[in-house]
Amino acid sequence: MIMKRYLAALMVSLTACSGALAQDWAKDRLENSPRHLEWVTVKQGDREVKCFLAFPEVKEKATAVVVIHEIFGLTDWVRGVADQLAAAGYIAIAPDLLSGMAPGGGGTAELGGSDGARKVIATLPPDQITADLKAVVEYVAKLPAANGKVAVGGFCWGGSQTFRFATHNNQILAAFPFYGSGPDDAAAIARIECPVYGFYGGNDARVNATIPQSEKLMKEAGKKYEPVIYDSAGHGFMRAGEAPDANEANKTARTAAWKRWKELLAGL
Repeated sequence: MIMKRYLAALMVSLTACSGALAQDWAKDRLENSPRHLEWVTVKQGDREVKCFLAFPEVKEKATAVVVIHEIFGLTDWVRGVADQLAAAGYIAIAPDLLSGMAPGGGGTAELGGSDGARKVIATLPPDQITADLKAVVEYVAKLPAANGKVAVGGFCWGGSQTFRFATHNNQILAAFPFYGSGPDDAAAIARIECPVYGFYGGNDARVNATIPQSEKLMKEAGKKYEPVIYDSAGHGFMRAGEAPDANEANKTARTAAWKRWKELLAGL
């Protein structure tokens, strides 16, 4: 009897964990979106990068935003960010940078959850990431519904990749790293040609400790870098702030960050 109760409790626990990783609340919102959402494949050399694409309901051609996922890969929440950007009037494309990295050639969905994604994402060659993102920027800029303007934003691991990608691409008009560190390389920083707008949680000392160096290097290079720290918010507040169990600090930070992001995008 005790063993049966233990196994039953274990199954409940595993089911709860599975639900959290699946981000059912984000998936439900996507399924009820009135906007046109689709999967596309972007060619990059011998690679095929699977991407989630969201279109706004607007009359004129729209600016595009490339959304770089967290260390967990292309999750339902990241796809939800793309949909929310589309709701604000932007074409949004979220590439799965883990495309082709799973056994059998799959991507995030085939890696078996966040642990599998984290292990593989650490092995991605930086040059491959850069080439994938360049291909995605070129693809979305040429869409018939696009006006040719492209910005890039990313979260956590994707925030760091956003900052790094700005050092490798002169086509993007702005970079929006969310709680991601900047390159610690003056020569790389000197190659940035767009403004960088950072978003950081107040309770994220690990990442925030890198901000002064980024400010120093960007200032010395004559580049525009505007970091904003949201009081009492934790790392990952953009995702945590819209989860059903979100605390007030993360909710408040997410609302303020979305407002700032949309205002900055409108000025491009």
